[in-house]
Amino acid sequence: MKKATTKSKTGRDTMRAEYDFSNGVRGKYHEAYHASSNVVVLEPDVAARFANARAVNAALRAVLKAAEQAQA
Repeated sequence: MKKATTKSKTGRDTMRAEYDFSNGVRGKYHEAYHASSNVVVLEPDVAARFANARAVNAALRAVLKAAEQAQA
């Protein structure tokens, strides 16, 4: 992965002098972000059957509820 540069296409530094990242911590929130994000990519044929994410969640909740009732 390439490191970001602060130079513009003209070669001049574009970082403002008042920005101070000397006490910054790289990746400070990385672990927490990945622990809480859960992206699921649907196959195109499955995604075509749902209008939006709310419909997918409703269907999955119905399946989970039916599975719980079947186990009881």
